[in-house]
Amino acid sequence: MPTGKVRFYDSDKGFGFIAEDEGADVFVSSSVLPEGVTSLKKGARVEFGIVEGRRGAQALSVSLLEPAVSVTANRRERDRRPAEDMVVIIEDVVQLLDGVGEGLRHGRYPDRKMGANVARALRGLADQLEA
Repeated sequence: MPTGKVRFYDSDKGFGFIAEDEGADVFVSSSVLPEGVTSLKKGARVEFGIVEGRRGAQALSVSLLEPAVSVTANRRERDRRPAEDMVVIIEDVVQLLDGVGEGLRHGRYPDRKMGANVARALRGLADQLEA
């Protein structure tokens, strides 16, 4: 059976193309995906049969050999800080938010610079917790 990598796949439209290892592009429809698979990621290695359709080569009975590597997941694991470091960061963010909360109790919003720093700290903390 021929093998190749997914070059493009549009889940909304239900079709895409596989770049066959020999270089030719093969049309793939959602109807030939394995049971339980609703989409293909670009770069995923697949094995498939080929039939000639009205518009050229079409894939039959696609099976996944290797899923596409998730760059985001790999980056997140690599960039994740140790739990001991996160304790200190969270304590600093709590103190920062306490200061902002105290100002708000007295009717004062933080100035633009302080507001931007708080927002940046919260986004960074959220990124670390989601990783």
